[in-house]
Amino acid sequence: MRFSCGVLLIDWILCYFSYMNGNSRHQLIKRLQAELPRGAPFDLATLNQFGVSPQLAAHYADGGWLVRLAQGVYAFPNDDFGVYSALKFLQQRVPGLHVGGKSALALQGVQHNLGSRDTLVLWGDSRFTLPRWFTSRFPARYVHARLFDWPDTPLPNKTLITPPGLPDLLRVAVPERAVLELLYEVGVKQSLEEARNLFDGLRSPRKELLGQLLSCCTSVKAVRLFLTWARETGLVEVDALLEQYPVRTGSAARWMGRLDDGSLLSLRPHG
Repeated sequence: MRFSCGVLLIDWILCYFSYMNGNSRHQLIKRLQAELPRGAPFDLATLNQFGVSPQLAAHYADGGWLVRLAQGVYAFPNDDFGVYSALKFLQQRVPGLHVGGKSALALQGVQHNLGSRDTLVLWGDSRFTLPRWFTSRFPARYVHARLFDWPDTPLPNKTLITPPGLPDLLRVAVPERAVLELLYEVGVKQSLEEARNLFDGLRSPRKELLGQLLSCCTSVKAVRLFLTWARETGLVEVDALLEQYPVRTGSAARWMGRLDDGSLLSLRPHG
């Protein structure tokens, strides 16, 4: 009889703690739903701040309370988050990640037949593959290139801003930087014709900032193409720019390159 009572007591204790544990987990997911902002993914570090372990996060995902986007990345079910929220999430994980090239120009009013499903151009400082959960929602590609040999100044951060109307802390290349990113990709991922149309849409670039960027730009093609088109359009006084700044134009020889359409691009040193 004592044995039977002891077994019953143990069963009751196990049941009680199982109930309390389940109730605690239910209260925790309710807290997550109440306090975590909607419209953006979150990671294990964020969940850990609420006392959610990796094992508990997996349990919530198995139970349908969370959706597992990738290893260590979660969202709420049916949470239709936008591209900017997703970008801000990635920016916390990828050094220097920003909207660049023609996408940055478009966000600042320089565009040419831009469609809503155009591929988003992102740049960053390290090798990185955009996660599937991001590219399946937002057509995008990532560029990693050492386009600038940055001096020991605030210039890298100075050339990344948040344009008016966009969420705080979303990093976008200023037009002067974005146009050099655009020209770097000419003949590779970017057509010459569209690049020229976008270049023609530039208005009143800041001469000092241009001079600083051209002086540390490592792409002879991008520098010479900028100088050539700037001279043709009168966008800036090219000779004055070259006189005032140590622009990297390469050797005295012409730069020659074959474009993806088979045509040959020939660029003189000073445009």
